[in-house]
Amino acid sequence: MRKFRNNKSNKNQGIQTIFGQHSVKAALQNDKRENIELVISKNQKNFAKKYESNTQKITILPQNEFIRRFGNENTTQGVVLKTKELTWPGLEEFVKVESKKSKSVILILDQVTDPQNIGSIMRSCALFDCAGIIVGKDNSPELTSSLYKSASGAAEIVNYIRVTNIRRAISFLKKNNYWIYGFDSSKNQNSKLNFSQKSVLVFGSEGKGIRELVKKECDEIIQIKMKNNLKFEIDSLNVSNATSIALYQFYST
Repeated sequence: MRKFRNNKSNKNQGIQTIFGQHSVKAALQNDKRENIELVISKNQKNFAKKYESNTQKITILPQNEFIRRFGNENTTQGVVLKTKELTWPGLEEFVKVESKKSKSVILILDQVTDPQNIGSIMRSCALFDCAGIIVGKDNSPELTSSLYKSASGAAEIVNYIRVTNIRRAISFLKKNNYWIYGFDSSKNQNSKLNFSQKSVLVFGSEGKGIRELVKKECDEIIQIKMKNNLKFEIDSLNVSNATSIALYQFYST
């Protein structure tokens, strides 16, 4: 088999900041992480006690000093973690493991750029046993602090794989016996969600949808069936809601 270009792990061992109690808790419980420092507001001492063995250092700050450094606690929830970035598998490495499962689903997000949407999609992936999201490097966000918070811990579970070319990624997945489903909100598409045991679900950005060059690589184009007799027009589901429905359908069959 021809080797896929993006087969190397993305090894970036820089320091990143994660905030929010759910996200920080998940990172502290991830034994693959090397946590440098947990910084908390004084009123979060109980949180620190639970995880003092999971980080090299704990710093407790007066509330006003914490806010001065990190901003309003409504955003950080009084908890900030400095940690080394995780090493993520490349596509080839990920698929080699994933394709051994009797039932497997993978998401591809084509030019979905909103970190809040991607974080929400990660939560759905974690809940419905989808181990990986594939995105294009040029049109997707990095794993930033805000994306980690939006994912609410799911970013520790779900592989986030950035590839140079989505079409080549789809071709590689096909060679590994995956059936590719492109989701399109067009009313003329097949709405039966009868998934293969090895499925790739492709979603595009809101408004534009999947690019035509990516759509042509899909084995089947489908839509999620929706009520269409409303008194006012609603064009489509939010992409995070649509992925949740599709993943639930796959998980429950």
